[in-house]
Amino acid sequence: MAATFMSRISMFHAFILSALFFSDCGFLRGVASFGINYGQIGNNLPQPEKVLDLLSSLKITKTKIYDTNPQILTAFANSGIELIVTVENDKLSDLTDPQQALQWVSSRIKPYFPATKITGIAVGNEIFTGDDMTLMSYLVPAMISIHGALVQLGLESYIQVSTPNSLAVLAESYPPSAGSFQGELTGVMSQFLRFLSNTKSPFWINAYPYFAYKDSPTQISLDYVLFNPNSGMVDPYTKLHYDNMLYAQVDAVICAIARMGFEGLEVKVTETGWPSKGDVDEVGATVENAAIYNRNLLRRQLGNEGTPLRPNMRLEVYLFALFNEDLKPGPTSERNYGLYQPDGTMAYNVGLSALSTTSSTATISLTSSATKAANKGYLYQSLVYWMFVYLLAFQVFMTTRPF
Repeated sequence: MAATFMSRISMFHAFILSALFFSDCGFLRGVASFGINYGQIGNNLPQPEKVLDLLSSLKITKTKIYDTNPQILTAFANSGIELIVTVENDKLSDLTDPQQALQWVSSRIKPYFPATKITGIAVGNEIFTGDDMTLMSYLVPAMISIHGALVQLGLESYIQVSTPNSLAVLAESYPPSAGSFQGELTGVMSQFLRFLSNTKSPFWINAYPYFAYKDSPTQISLDYVLFNPNSGMVDPYTKLHYDNMLYAQVDAVICAIARMGFEGLEVKVTETGWPSKGDVDEVGATVENAAIYNRNLLRRQLGNEGTPLRPNMRLEVYLFALFNEDLKPGPTSERNYGLYQPDGTMAYNVGLSALSTTSSTATISLTSSATKAANKGYLYQSLVYWMFVYLLAFQVFMTTRPF
């Protein structure tokens, strides 16, 4: 009987631990990872070692840079952070030559891998929507040469090759099921998609709902672009409901790819964000909107969400950007996409904070200061609830004992 009693106690404890594990207040609850863009167009940015400390304290496990800066590649060695590096646009013509591509990979990638966890090479940036048709003609040949070099060096199974695209590659994006590429891109886009399909690489898209809102603030709901609660829209053909513009934009890309005959390619968002400051004509570029957009997006990332068209495939997103970059040309907004100032202080409270200076105990907090009091109340209610469950379960186990 004593053995039976101890067995019941063990079962009871197992039940409570399992319930806690799967509950919202469980101590073993996991945190999803996400990526962030680490730009360097500034004269006052911290050294790569300091940047690594910041990323590690926040437990950010993926980042993208816009070159192959050896200081960054060296500093990030043995950090476990996945890194996408970039071939600058002006290098593409040289890298169409397989021998020069091999030399580039041998000198820019191989010396740092695998200590530095390079997982992707972005060949150029937004080439398809530029005005340089010659540069566009270099893109796919350069990608083929770089991938061939990775094959020669035995790195192709670790490092993917693709190129980030502006949403302007689409001729139609609304509704998402009508997504299609610009007609003049048909030839080169078909070559590009065939390369991605053959190498099992993703289609990378830079998607900014902010631009759509800025251009048509009276026609587009601010709540819809900020991931706030709203009625959303229903695609009349797929009958899928969209409660935010980013997911609609991604699904429009997926449909455009399928329309070209390449269903199944993964689509990843290599850039998205919201500026915290802008010029007079940059409607919506405010600290408040930037904080809301990024905070809501990060909450979606924690939920491992997919888009309505691919609900079971987690959408990988890279936020733009880690820092405000004071030397970027263009309108004021271009210099104000960062979550952080160059000195490491937050540009605004997005709710992403390092709770400890040591990476072993740091975590991601996606709770704004305005909602912390409410969460304390929720935690109190949860503890009361679990005390009730504990007492009830204990009574059930004990009253059914056979002695």
